Amino acid sequence: MAGLALDGSNPDVSLLYDINGLAKAAPTWFDRVMEFVGEFGIMLGLVLAVLWCWWSVRRRGTTEDSVTAVAGLVWAPLAAGIALLVNIPIRGFVERPRPFFDHKGLEVLVAGKTDFSFVSDHATMAMAIAVGLFVANRKFGLAAIGLALLEGFCRVYMGVHYPTDVIGGFALGTAVALLLAPLAMMLLTPLVGAVARAGTAGRLVRSRRAASVADGREEMRGIPEPRPGTGRGGEPGDKDLAA
Repeated sequence: MAGLALDGSNPDVSLLYDINGLAKAAPTWFDRVMEFVGEFGIMLGLVLAVLWCWWSVRRRGTTEDSVTAVAGLVWAPLAAGIALLVNIPIRGFVERPRPFFDHKGLEVLVAGKTDFSFVSDHATMAMAIAVGLFVANRKFGLAAIGLALLEGFCRVYMGVHYPTDVIGGFALGTAVALLLAPLAMMLLTPLVGAVARAGTAGRLVRSRRAASVADGREEMRGIPEPRPGTGRGGEPGDKDLAA
């Protein structure tokens, strides 16, 4: 299995050279930016997207909506962790070396990568978080999926992965996040619901302002409408007193 994609005529290798060739033609400062973005920046962006989504969902909709959304947000990083664990035996079975070990002339932006290449941990983790975020909120999820795709491009641009390493990572992250989502939501939703009902900790699920507005609406629903000729609370109105 270690001989995957060694032939220079392989489309996987050709695409690797095409994308990584952009790094050779780019100025040094741009390569440094891509190195940071591909190694740390996009992962940080995904974390911020999860936090932003959490801040948004807890301030809108009903309490039930907030509980479901926050449960999905909790699932996103858990899905990434599970996907990384699943990748450990896959890497050991395939044993594909990093592309720069077998192909000369690549512009490698990150040194010291000696572990196996298939599948990409970064692509796996990014897509698992993005799809998990999509389960919680489609708008934020679509933006996160865009970031995950950019992460895959960056890994090939940096010369540390084949395109199929990235595609495999996308597939693994998506599979774990989607296939296990029903079970995860079934377990997480009651837990998040319990937190929502637990005093101060409930603000992690539902903001104080949103809860106050919801409580006010519930109280308003319980106030009977005054009948014609009566005041609030059923007291005689002005017309009754005049009579």
